[in-house]
Amino acid sequence: MILDTLSILNFKNIGEEQLRLSRGINCFVGDNGAGKTNILDAVHYLSLARSMHTITDSQSVRHNEEGFIVDGLFRHDDDRIEQVVCAYARRGGKTLKRNGKEYDKLSDHVGHFPIVVVSPADTSLISDSAEERRRYLNRFISQIDRSYLAALMRYNTALQERNKLLKTSPAEDMLLIYDTMLAAAADVIFRRRTEVIERMLPLVRSYYSLLSEDREEVGIEYRSELQTAPLMELLLAARQKDFINEHTTSGVHRDDMVLTISDHPLRKYGSQGQQKSFLIALKLAEYTILADHVGERPMLLLDDLFDKLDMRRVAQLLKLVGGDDFGQILITDCNKHRLEYTLSEAQADYQLFHITEGHVAR
Repeated sequence: MILDTLSILNFKNIGEEQLRLSRGINCFVGDNGAGKTNILDAVHYLSLARSMHTITDSQSVRHNEEGFIVDGLFRHDDDRIEQVVCAYARRGGKTLKRNGKEYDKLSDHVGHFPIVVVSPADTSLISDSAEERRRYLNRFISQIDRSYLAALMRYNTALQERNKLLKTSPAEDMLLIYDTMLAAAADVIFRRRTEVIERMLPLVRSYYSLLSEDREEVGIEYRSELQTAPLMELLLAARQKDFINEHTTSGVHRDDMVLTISDHPLRKYGSQGQQKSFLIALKLAEYTILADHVGERPMLLLDDLFDKLDMRRVAQLLKLVGGDDFGQILITDCNKHRLEYTLSEAQADYQLFHITEGHVAR
């Protein structure tokens, strides 16, 4: 799948631009703050109806404007063409249309236009809390399994209501209702997370080896309380603890994904280059699984490509993603000559765009 054309109006620092993209590698170069990443974020809105950053839609509107519009024309691997338009107005909220028809629920769009993003923000998967790693898993799995997304939404709704009840000393029969709802949704979530992480592990190891040429072995381990007992049993056992804390202390909302290098925590024992290589390997594993599921190649967005990676490892990455297994790629970097040299070393064909204060020029 490729994005043929991208039209942007009043999105962040971009006033009005229309880009025609190549089927292969598209490079966006410019100074920091010029708007390179904003191009990628606009594409992310078309794929997942939200920013790739933890910001609100209103923060994506250009200063002194009332809203933004992002319009994309996608071409699938079977040559089907589809139009996606994402618009936001400060007074009217967000709308998303596919081929002119507006979605009733934005979540119905997830998975139809798959995308994988590699960015400096990925370091939060290593340095931040388990919540970040759960959020990553949820975003990823939701693109390949609509039943997972539905279960996740049911779980979060039941969890919120159960936590409200715990603050008011509820009757046991009321708690049991929410326990049953949580347990049913948690079973779907737990099983799917287990399956996906088991599938990711050999892929991550393979990609890490190709990128780093290092001897150490990396690993991913899924940790969940549901590995010890069903959620219904866990909730009953934690009843008094939940009353004291006034929130639910057991469940898949406490799961974690442990990242290791040579059987040691990646956060403590991995160098910056090793950590970055691990994160890229993780995202390439995600890409492979997505491609297998949808039957076509997702878009790959590489933001700030050289962040914490030397030119040798970047060249390895570009050689890898320049092959037939990968489709359209969007890359940002602030150093034009460094990027061109590395692409030349990787023998990759590319199209170059210059970004200056929100303006795009080929």
